[in-house]
Amino acid sequence: MSDKRDLFGPPIEPFLVEPNLTGEQILDRMAGISFQGRNLATAHRVWRKMLADNCLVFLGVAGALSAGGLRMILAHLIAHRYVDCVVSTGANLYHDLHECRGRQHFQGSPQTDDRALQAAHIDRVYDTLMDEDEFIDNDNWIAAFSERLENRPYTSRELLYRLGEHLWNETKRDGILTSAYRANVPIFCPAIADSSIGMGLSQGRHSTAGTGQVDVIGDIIESANLVIRKRRTASIVLGGGTPKNFINQASVQAEFYSAGIGGHSYALQIVADVPHFGGASGSTLDEARSWGKVATDADQVTVNADATIALPLLATALSTSMPDVLKHRRFSVFNLNGPRISVDGDLLPSNRFEEQR
Repeated sequence: MSDKRDLFGPPIEPFLVEPNLTGEQILDRMAGISFQGRNLATAHRVWRKMLADNCLVFLGVAGALSAGGLRMILAHLIAHRYVDCVVSTGANLYHDLHECRGRQHFQGSPQTDDRALQAAHIDRVYDTLMDEDEFIDNDNWIAAFSERLENRPYTSRELLYRLGEHLWNETKRDGILTSAYRANVPIFCPAIADSSIGMGLSQGRHSTAGTGQVDVIGDIIESANLVIRKRRTASIVLGGGTPKNFINQASVQAEFYSAGIGGHSYALQIVADVPHFGGASGSTLDEARSWGKVATDADQVTVNADATIALPLLATALSTSMPDVLKHRRFSVFNLNGPRISVDGDLLPSNRFEEQR
């Protein structure tokens, strides 16, 4: 029988309050406590390892993070290449566009009378309020943008690059879309129809037949080929949803084109959902291993927390701990200016399956 001392890990280190601690120092101390605090400290360590290991880092963004005040953190992560490829819900990109166009989200209350809000053309996301009339103007703006595009299918990646370019040229404001455009970081939105961006595109097609064609199957092919080009990849997911599975299935689809890919080498998720109802958002990273989405030896961590609590602290800590690493990081150079994406000068195959096999 083993000595009980062999079963113990390091002792718990009570968190000592001290003024003027940096985000990095706070997380270093949280590594010695328990529960989700320790998991968040582990997330800091895993993210640093991703960046030091020359991985292609995917970032999945779900939930109302842009409306909830986190969009400039996401823009910072993109602009400084803490991440290399973004997969987002359309809503996060739409609310980012809303603020880039000079509009705002407002503090409210979940106890507000929603009938009064509806009468005043005010939309609510929990405790956050928005002007519906401004949204209508956004939709018309997106429709007008779509009518300027060529009458052909666009992957969501190419379409969002064009949208970010148009938004930057018009507003010169930092945000998710504009930072991705300026840094040549691809954004995929596999469920773009499930958003006000999709609604704006549909309004464009109502005015101009054939516009707003989105090739979401092309998105699958492009994302799989990104994995093939880099081989060592990492997944960071905020909030689950469609982006989580899209990132994870990229490594599985890559196996179809090129054997021996394996799953993501690193995986980090910050989720408030739970696994026991069977939904993908709350599913564990261990479950993802069974599908080949995450490597069997992946360095991984799940933080069961609200991203509005965890991400500001984590991103602030990274801004202290990673600048020297980022200076020497050999990140991929993407060329997104066209229907076919290139990686480090290598043009990916076109969006037709038969040309890949």
